[in-house]
Amino acid sequence: MNIPYKPELPKTVQPIVIIGAGGIVGDAHLPAYRKAGFTVFGITNRTKERAQKLAAQFSIPQVFDTVADAVAAAPSNAVYDLTIMPEQFVETLEQLPDGSAVLIQKPMGDNLAQAQQILEVCRKKNLVAAINFQLRFAPFVSAARYLIENNFIGELYDVEVRVTINTPWEIFPHVMVHPRLEILYHSVHYIDLIRSFLGNPKTVMAKTYKHPAKPLSSSRSTIVMDYGDTLRAVINTNHDHDFGARHQESFIKWEGTKGAVKAKMGLLMDYPRGVPDVFEYCLLDEGKEWKTVSLEGSWFPEAFVGTMASLMRYKEGSSSKLLTSVEDVINTMAVVEAAYNSSEQGGVPISRLQDSGKTSFITHNS
Repeated sequence: MNIPYKPELPKTVQPIVIIGAGGIVGDAHLPAYRKAGFTVFGITNRTKERAQKLAAQFSIPQVFDTVADAVAAAPSNAVYDLTIMPEQFVETLEQLPDGSAVLIQKPMGDNLAQAQQILEVCRKKNLVAAINFQLRFAPFVSAARYLIENNFIGELYDVEVRVTINTPWEIFPHVMVHPRLEILYHSVHYIDLIRSFLGNPKTVMAKTYKHPAKPLSSSRSTIVMDYGDTLRAVINTNHDHDFGARHQESFIKWEGTKGAVKAKMGLLMDYPRGVPDVFEYCLLDEGKEWKTVSLEGSWFPEAFVGTMASLMRYKEGSSSKLLTSVEDVINTMAVVEAAYNSSEQGGVPISRLQDSGKTSFITHNS
C-alpha cells in the first residue's frame, strides 16, 4: 500500500527569525529547516554566544543582540520561531509586529491561566500563532492518520500510548526542575495527539507519580481521556525503567472495527540516540496479517518540518486550516490542567463495612 505521509511545503519563501538557542534548536529546528529548504534569516538569544555557535554551525547570516533588534531588521513576511521557556512567551509576543506569523514552542504556558494570557496577547495583536506540537506531524502519525481518515481500520474504539523507558532528564536542566514535569513537558504531546484524532474528551482521570530516589516532581503518569463507554483513550508513561532495553516500550496503537495500526516511537528509546521507528498495520479483510511499512524520517527532526510548513502554508493562503493554532491548543492545555486537578484530588474513597462477620467494601457514592 502506498501511504502518503510527508508534509506539503509552502509555495513561498518566508524567512525565519529564531528567538532562543536552546538544545532543541540545534537538535531539531535547524536540521528540519535545512532539510526542508527553509530560509533562516537570523537568530537571537539572551546568551549571545549560544546563538553565535548555532549561526556558525547552520550558516545563519545574522545574530541579533535582542528581540527588538531582530524584529527591526526582519522582513515584513518573516515567521518568528519562539524556542524559549513558557514564562517568557507573553513579553516576547508583545514585541512582535501585529499580524505576524509565530510558531511557539510547546507547552502553551506553565498552566491554563498562563495559556489564556498567551491566547489573549495573540488575539490582541492579531498574530497568526501556532504551537509547536510536532508529534502530530511525525511520519508514523501522518501515515496512521491517512489510514484512519480513509476508513481503512473502520471505527476507532481504542487509542493507547505506552512509554516505558529510561529518560535522561539531566540533559534538560531547565525542564527537569519544573514542578509540573511529566504531564506538562512529556505526556502533553500525547494528550494533544489524541485530541487531534478524537476531539475534546468529556472528562479526564489521571495520576502522576514521583520516583522515591529522584529529585523530580513526577516521572510516571496514567491518563484516561473519557470519550464515552466505547472509545478508550489511555496514556501510560514510565520514565524510570532503568533495567536495560529488553522490556522497554514506546508506541502508539490505534484499534478499529476493521483493523489496527501500531507505531513504535524509536526516538524515545536509548534517548537521545534513539532506535529505528517501526510502523505496522493490520486489516481484518487481509487475514489479520501485520504488515510493516518503511517510512523515511522520524519525530526528530522531520516532524518539525510539519509544524513550520503548516504555519507557512496557512499564512500564504495555500491551506485553509492552521492545525496547531493557539485557538485549538488552548483545549490541550485545558485537558492538562484537568489531569493535574484529577491527580491532586485522587480517586473515590472506599469504606469498609462489617456485614454478618464478613468484610466488604463500598464506595462513598454507591
